[in-house]
Amino acid sequence: MGNQASDLNFSSTSANPSKSGNGQSRDLNDLEFNNNLLISYLSLRKAVGFIGLFLPLVLALGKILFGGTGLETSISAYYYTKMGNVFVGSLCAIGIFLMSYRGFDRKDEIAGKLAGLFAITAALFPTSPGDALAGSWTSPIHFAAAVLLFLTLAYFSLCLFRKTDPSKPPTPEKLMRNKVYAVCGYLIVASIAGAGISFALRQYPFFDLYRPVFWFEAVAVVSFGVSWLTKGEAILKDE
Repeated sequence: MGNQASDLNFSSTSANPSKSGNGQSRDLNDLEFNNNLLISYLSLRKAVGFIGLFLPLVLALGKILFGGTGLETSISAYYYTKMGNVFVGSLCAIGIFLMSYRGFDRKDEIAGKLAGLFAITAALFPTSPGDALAGSWTSPIHFAAAVLLFLTLAYFSLCLFRKTDPSKPPTPEKLMRNKVYAVCGYLIVASIAGAGISFALRQYPFFDLYRPVFWFEAVAVVSFGVSWLTKGEAILKDE
């Protein structure tokens, strides 16, 4: 299988020539089932990665296609546009997958459930119009959930995805994937910091003029998408 260590490990039973015909048939059926399960799981990783990769672009272009103009102050602010259902649906889809995520050990499972909870919370508790913290009681919950979600996704990229099976040397592709994970993780962390600084300086004209929070969030979401596409073996798959 392409990814090592932190990938989901499915035990496959190889056929034993000394077994009876029925035993061999069961073994082959088990192996085929495990392979199909693995392929489905990798496909889900890719699907989540593609959602992250294209979500900022889809929201921005979708608003324009439906007659809107300009960028919103943040990705979360698209909740109040005609792309609101796309925003909520995408976060919920990501959240449901992450809550069902099974990785290499208990840490992967806990991180997945937390990230899924944060994603669904951010979807169901929207920011206030204009991203004002004091605009509604749901806004602080949304901001807290969004920050925790991005921090958890950074943890996946920087720590969990970079694990390597100690019993075998890493392949060249695995070493390159680890570099991709590291870049994505650090970009997510830097983007969170950049968005926070931008919000702190929102009274200045550049905030509304250049929409820095949207761009920082877009970098974080796209980095998340690239990281999970790599984990799903869409990028740098072992030969």
